[in-house]
Amino acid sequence: MALNKEDIKQLTTEELLEKARETKVQLKKLEFNHAISAIENPLQIRAMRRDIARLLTELRSRELSNSEN
Repeated sequence: MALNKEDIKQLTTEELLEKARETKVQLKKLEFNHAISAIENPLQIRAMRRDIARLLTELRSRELSNSEN
């Protein structure tokens, strides 16, 4: 997945929320599969967590910029 800053900034707020929700679900499934049997690339879990953090950070920065205005 690995989202770029530019890609994230182009998304609308609704798209950011949906993408974060969708990625969280995928992360839980991946973690569950990893707990049952080792997945091929465990670094995918780290990448997904970071993508979620990037999405939530952008949402928060938009929220703060809206509250300043």
